[in-house]
This record gives sequence, C-alpha cells and structure tokens, in this order.
Amino acid sequence: MTNQLYNFNVKANQLSLDMAEFNLSHTADPVGFELDLGFGRAFDIIAGSEQQPSIFRNIRQAYVSLRPPEGKGFEVDFGKFVTSAGAEVIETDTNWNYSHSLLFAWAIPYYHFGIRTSFPVGKHFTGGFQVVNGWNNVEDNNSGKTIGLTGALVMKKFSWFTNYYAGPENAGTNSGWRNLFDTTLLLTPPGKVNAYINFDYAQNKMPTGALTVTGKDTGKWYGIAAAVHLQATSKWAFTPRIEWFKDRDGLAIGGPPQDVKEFTITGEYKMVEGLFGRAEYRRDWSNQPFFDRGLDLGVHKNQDTLSLGLLAFFGPKR
Repeated sequence: MTNQLYNFNVKANQLSLDMAEFNLSHTADPVGFELDLGFGRAFDIIAGSEQQPSIFRNIRQAYVSLRPPEGKGFEVDFGKFVTSAGAEVIETDTNWNYSHSLLFAWAIPYYHFGIRTSFPVGKHFTGGFQVVNGWNNVEDNNSGKTIGLTGALVMKKFSWFTNYYAGPENAGTNSGWRNLFDTTLLLTPPGKVNAYINFDYAQNKMPTGALTVTGKDTGKWYGIAAAVHLQATSKWAFTPRIEWFKDRDGLAIGGPPQDVKEFTITGEYKMVEGLFGRAEYRRDWSNQPFFDRGLDLGVHKNQDTLSLGLLAFFGPKR
C-alpha cells in the first residue's frame, strides 16, 4: 500500500528509511565545493527520474564554486545542484512539515546539471542566471538547454523569491518548450510565527504532432500552497499547511486530469540539539477517483494518512 501523491515517504503501514546523507562543503575563497552523498528511498525516487542509469544516483549535489576576489560577491557554480524553485527542499529536517507539499512533489524539478551564477545588487537583492541540461537529468534527453533566472529579495520581516525556467524538455526532440514560473513569499515578523505562500505555474508544449490526453497541444499545471509555523516553546512547534494543485492535462502527476487539495498539520518536538520527532496528519482529496486503499479494490477521491518521523543531524548547530 502506498501514500499516493507523496514523493518520498510513499510506503504505508511500515517502517522505512527516507534519507541518510553526508555533506562536505567549503565556502568559495575564491574556490569552493559542495558534495552531498547519501542513500535511502528519497535518493532512489530522485534518481528514478533519469532517462538513463547515472553514476550520480547517490549524489544529491556535486559542484565546484568560484568567487573572484574582485567580483563583489559574484559566484559561479558548475555541476549538479538542487533547483532554485520551490518553498521546500529535499531534506525533511529543513522543512516545517514532515511530508513534502504537492507543489514540491509535482510542479517543479528536483535538480539540474549545468552552470549557475549569483550576484548581489545592493544590500537586499541577489540575482542569478543558469544554463542547465534540463529537469532532473545529468545526461540531457535532447540537444537543447534550459535557461533559469532567479531573484531573491531579502528584508528584515519578509523575503521574496522568484524563479523562471524555460527550455525544451520533451525527450528526443527540441520541439516544444517547457516554462515554469515559481514564486515564494516568506514572512518572518518578530516573534514565534513565520509563514509562506508559494505559487507555481508551468506549461509544456507537446512535440510536433502530439497532443495531451485532453486533446491540447500544450499541457498546463499550476497551484498554490500556504503554511504557518508556530514555535510554541523552545521544544514544541506546530505547522498547518494547505494547498490546491490543478493538473489540467494529466502531465504533472500522471493519470486523469484532476484538481487536488491537501491539508496537513505537523507537530514537532525537539528532544536534544540535533534530534527531534514529528507527528503529522494529512488529508488529500481530488475531484477524480484516484486513491487506492490496499486490499480495498475500489478507487476513492480522498486519502488520510498519519506519519511519525524521527530526524537527526550532526555538525554545526543550526
């Protein structure tokens, strides 16, 4: 039995290892690097998106960095790196919720291979430009390249992140482009409450002569998510999250075109520095019969899950 619409903790009614990871890094001065190695179900799922077997299967990131002394903060990275899009990241302990959002799982890529740059403009804004092979592939699936534009406005009480990716992503052909617009507003007022709103819009033009299951030459998916993080005490934190995602043509999730919603409430307890547990209730529901329930042979429009997770990290205090 599986937790459908989840992307990492997909197995139900059992204990499982989501991710074990080892990180090495050196800040560019002027040369640096990042190397993230690991194993677990998350790595298997991420690598499963490759069109061909890859030596990068157990490498989340591997890139070198250059920050010229005279560059005034300009930095360039080359290699495999996680996407700039999204309000969440792959590592669960860095997110507020235990499960990942629909937008993280289905609207955006996990990683890219290529070149990315970042350059500060004034005290609060950082821009970036990327040239990558595409979405979730170290070895390109065609001869075209995807362009990425990134922007981050960081203020005292809020941060605004915007990303745009565009390029040919249909396998074996440069016909038809995929475009993704991603933006996240992170609210960080003084006190114990933070929040974010994340919006994604994407479309993929089909190769010449091909149509989606809905009879269109362009498939579209888009959605919005919001979460509020309450640090109730030094040990307890709670995060409700709600989102809506429309897979208009069945290209993002696969299966029937559908509108999907989910509500999640996560409780977190910090045991000691570097070790904490999470308990989470999540309800997903769709306007189409989509969810199976193990021995129940029927297909349903909703799914309820309860998850318990233990997370640990070792290294510098966060």
